[in-house]
Amino acid sequence: MATALSMISAPANGRTRRRALALAAVLAAAAGGASAGEALNGFDAVSLVDSGRIVPGRRDIATHWRGSEWLFANEANRAAFEADPRSYAPALGGNCAVALAEGRRERGDPGLFVVVQGRIYLARNPAAHDALAADPQGIVARATAMWKQLGR
Repeated sequence: MATALSMISAPANGRTRRRALALAAVLAAAAGGASAGEALNGFDAVSLVDSGRIVPGRRDIATHWRGSEWLFANEANRAAFEADPRSYAPALGGNCAVALAEGRRERGDPGLFVVVQGRIYLARNPAAHDALAADPQGIVARATAMWKQLGR
């Protein structure tokens, strides 16, 4: 299994990474965008975990889980998700791992994610993303403890 840091697919420069993430989100929105009820703003959760890349899902390749519609780039990804959705859904209920580590519950941005030990962790803004990428193990440990303390 790859280490947490090797799972992070990022250019050498954090500013370049943020620009790439913002561009991907804009392109996804321009291509039809996410509608209300679409998980991860319509991004393919399996692609986020398996390749560390933002890949827009297709509305014709979707499944419904926990009150949201999950979109996928291909049938294989949908099948993988349906076989084990908890492995692909964002950890911590989609909240920002950095905010939770600091004792606050704030929604994460699906365009700002880090994969740690095969799980998606979201950040609320580029600064939180950089902090999470710099110390994924420490932040995830603190966030998980707070998540349990807050009662999920």
